[in-house]
Amino acid sequence: MPCSSSLKSTLTCALLLTLVSPMAAQASTALAVEHGCYSCHGLYLRDEAPNFEHTSSRLAKYKGDAVAEQKFVESFRTGQMFGHIDAHERLSAEAAKALIHWLVEGAR
Repeated sequence: MPCSSSLKSTLTCALLLTLVSPMAAQASTALAVEHGCYSCHGLYLRDEAPNFEHTSSRLAKYKGDAVAEQKFVESFRTGQMFGHIDAHERLSAEAAKALIHWLVEGAR
């Protein structure tokens, strides 16, 4: 079933991802759905937004370095990293940390 950009299809795709993912990643996938991350970073990319696979490969350098990962989270939330993106800046510190950690660990 090809996914479209509609909310129903986005949620269906995310549900399928959670069914094939390990339990630890399910919470982050669900969090990405909850915060609308798939609207820009899902199957149909918005503007210059990278997909999760690309972002995860770029963030893999932080794996095992909690201090560097936390600094990235802070830069991400304040717009220092990619410019001011409202959706990123609206994330709570906890949600941003969980989502970035999920990406650092391979977004699986």
